[in-house]
Amino acid sequence: MKVWTTIPILAVLLILPLTAVGADGMVTTQSNHSVAMTADKLVSTLKSKGMTVMNRISHTEGASKAGLELRPTEVVIFGNPKVGTPLMQCAQSVAIDLPQKALIWEDSEGAVWLGYNDPEYLKRRHDIEGCDQVIEKIGGALAGFAKAATE
Repeated sequence: MKVWTTIPILAVLLILPLTAVGADGMVTTQSNHSVAMTADKLVSTLKSKGMTVMNRISHTEGASKAGLELRPTEVVIFGNPKVGTPLMQCAQSVAIDLPQKALIWEDSEGAVWLGYNDPEYLKRRHDIEGCDQVIEKIGGALAGFAKAATE
């Protein structure tokens, strides 16, 4: 392979782990903090932006209560009817994916990640048409929340 084609490929490979699409339809961002600290920062950011935090679930604690081990793994459930309702007006079936959720976990290498459903994935999943502004607004907000929690 020639050098001028190798360098761009290497650059992309170096950037991908920082922000990438994870499991089908999930946007992931690597965190500079522990799972607990990332979740704390996310909750604080959400509340400061007028979002309602409905629950924070520690799957690690649940596993421990069942006598099992699990690396640090938390889910934060949050939303705001002013944001979610317009999306449900576009396609009511999207309500199955609301309120929004953020997954924060530590991988087998010790890296911490924050992931959430990509609004473009929800658009495809629920065949949403004519609501691009709503999708873009939600995507921008989620990316902002993720950035604030992980940096």
